[in-house]
Amino acid sequence: MLKTFAIGVSAFAALLSSTPAQAAPSSYAGPKDDMVIDMVSVNGSGCPWGTADVTVSPDSKAFTVTYSAFTAQVGVGAKPIDFRKNCQLGLNVHVPQGFTYAIASTDYRGFARLERGATATQTSFYYFQGDRQTGKSKHNFAGPLDGDWQRTDSLGIGSLAYLPCGEERYLNINTELRVNGGWSNTKKTTSMLTMDSTDGNLDTVYHVAWKKC
Repeated sequence: MLKTFAIGVSAFAALLSSTPAQAAPSSYAGPKDDMVIDMVSVNGSGCPWGTADVTVSPDSKAFTVTYSAFTAQVGVGAKPIDFRKNCQLGLNVHVPQGFTYAIASTDYRGFARLERGATATQTSFYYFQGDRQTGKSKHNFAGPLDGDWQRTDSLGIGSLAYLPCGEERYLNINTELRVNGGWSNTKKTTSMLTMDSTDGNLDTVYHVAWKKC
């Protein structure tokens, strides 16, 4: 069953301002019509159906992916396969006529509890259907660590991968979490990395850049 979300679109030239010389005009307002997103597929051990959602950010300048069961862990209470979790989302983004879009930056958030000697990685990439993967990023974590984490990836204007004008392709978003116990005592401790958002605060925000065709 498709989930449909309407995203109100307004000016956000700040997303296009990696350098003053390349900044978009402040008067640019983007398309007047809404962009609509259908979540058409959810696959992976980190996001059983019903545990991933897409919502609109308060400023209507981005879409937010929220997970509620995305945790990789090793040690006490963990199964052997729990060291790695992944989630791939297929989003059908209906773009207003006369415009196209790209992902300009992404804010990743989660929680980490790593014992001394343990390490973890969070890897993400996205791509339009039919294209090779783009926007890949990898973030490393090392114990001891206990608390919320946030990482932001931003792209310069020249690196933005826009959807070809006039085409409708799924936007695929793939995220992976891995935890390695290293030389920590996994028989007595548990190390974990999560993008779980049961408290409503830990989510992933994708900021959108618009371009007229």
